[in-house]
Amino acid sequence: MSETFDAAVAGHLCLDIIPDLSSNPPSRLEALFQPGHLVEVGPATFSTGGPVSNTGLALHKLGIRTRLMGKVGNDLFGQAIRQIVASYGPHLADGMVVDEQANTSYTVIISPPGVDRILMHCPGANDTFSADDVRYDLVAQARLFHFGYPPIMRRMYTEGGAQLAELYRRAKETGVTTSLDMAFVDPASEAGGADWVSILRATLPHVDIFMPSIEEILFMLRRETYEQLCQASGGVGFLSRITPQLLSDLGQQLVDMGVKVVGLKLGERGLYLRTASHSAIEAMGRARPRDVSAWANGEMWAPCFQVEVVGTTGSGDATIAGFLSALLRDMSPQAALTAAVAVGACNVEAADALSGIRTWEETLQRVKSGWARHRLTVEAPGWRLDEGYPLWLRPH
Repeated sequence: MSETFDAAVAGHLCLDIIPDLSSNPPSRLEALFQPGHLVEVGPATFSTGGPVSNTGLALHKLGIRTRLMGKVGNDLFGQAIRQIVASYGPHLADGMVVDEQANTSYTVIISPPGVDRILMHCPGANDTFSADDVRYDLVAQARLFHFGYPPIMRRMYTEGGAQLAELYRRAKETGVTTSLDMAFVDPASEAGGADWVSILRATLPHVDIFMPSIEEILFMLRRETYEQLCQASGGVGFLSRITPQLLSDLGQQLVDMGVKVVGLKLGERGLYLRTASHSAIEAMGRARPRDVSAWANGEMWAPCFQVEVVGTTGSGDATIAGFLSALLRDMSPQAALTAAVAVGACNVEAADALSGIRTWEETLQRVKSGWARHRLTVEAPGWRLDEGYPLWLRPH
């Protein structure tokens, strides 16, 4: 019989294939996609990717008892994924689905040091994932249920996102605390043409914690604003144009749509948090914080820790894992936000999604040791610096 656990993580799962590009100067990397050029690279790292792996295994490494619920084919890549997952713990994959008719999803990740990654992705079995592929009997045993990347899982956004809304409705009925992460939508793809405002309106009333990136949520809810910022930044400095007022407006909009805790990932500018009312936090489910008043009705913004960036694969997933780990340990929102950016910073010190993740105790000790942070100044009414962490907050 399986051991008890605290978190169930479902959604997108794939095999990541990451060539080592560390010995190549930028001038040579320009030849990677030029016809007729041979570029010598180092050995490839094989790891599992997507939030089932990135967030789920990060939670496991951080000491949270976890189960994974992904969908793979019965092929070599699927076997590799199951072997990798099993190497972390014998019961982690108790909720996995093997589809005899599907190909396993994989991603080739081109991640040069100091440069954002390029992804070449095959969706495979993820495109057939439906609400029926979640093991709700296991969800009913968990305190927290996390699902990630519906924009690159076809059945999650077609037909008005009916499968995504149904999945969260059924999960929430078990009394679990629900969490949702997104992925960026390719504007030229089928997902780019989906009505994400309607999809989120149907889904978010069943979601307690929602942690997309700023780019993802702007594209989904405020396409015109997203395009204006892209045009104004010319592809450089997009994040620097995100204002406190825009974050506050987005946070309030998502709370009004039903979310209890909103986390917006801001890349090198850190992590923004917006929380709902006292009664909403009380209704979060089995992982709700005991000190409801400390979590209710607030905004916070935490800067990133300073590290040497080796790769950015899975950095957002690791940030979420840090936040959820703190929530499951019933920490304050300030401590949860700090843990989130700390785990995210550890992640980018390695090329793959998991090698940089340290134990929970090692991560907290690194924070306590005086780990330097990037400078963040929030110049807007009502915001003040909490020097104990430090981070910026704005009580409501």
